[in-house]
Amino acid sequence: MYPEEYIHFLAHFHGDRDYFECHEILEEYWKKSNDQSKDSIWVGLILLAVSAYHHRRANFNGAGRTLNKAIHIFTSQQNTLPKIGLEKQTLFSLLTNQLAIIKKEEAYQSYHLPITDPFLLKDCIKKCEQIGYSWNTASNLSDKSLVDRHILRDRSSVIQERIDAIIIKKGNDS
Repeated sequence: MYPEEYIHFLAHFHGDRDYFECHEILEEYWKKSNDQSKDSIWVGLILLAVSAYHHRRANFNGAGRTLNKAIHIFTSQQNTLPKIGLEKQTLFSLLTNQLAIIKKEEAYQSYHLPITDPFLLKDCIKKCEQIGYSWNTASNLSDKSLVDRHILRDRSSVIQERIDAIIIKKGNDS
């Protein structure tokens, strides 16, 4: 009923709190999906994970900016929220509260998305256990490999893709 990538996203979001992985999983799914719109519900969830990642690193500007974008998408896609097992009023209340916390530059605290579908919740908890984490665990703020993942990752493939794109663009321009 739900995309496997979405279940993985939720398992990471509520388990190990690897928001970078949440972003990667759903971005890959979104790129392959029929809904490649920038206002896709999947983009909203990606931005939500990015906001949590920035907030945890005390990047309040980045966290606020991406959360505002996520809220805008969720507002335009509010009829889709129940279809992906999320309770929209509770979600909007949660995100409004998160935005206020970020604006006051208060420290990050883990939070839970309001999953209403018991079958989705069961699948997410099971997936979370499969990846070796407990459901609704608080973020390990001392784990630098989690908190600073974007700095520590191997970017050689990303750099090569950019170089290849520049070469192709130069070839097309001539």
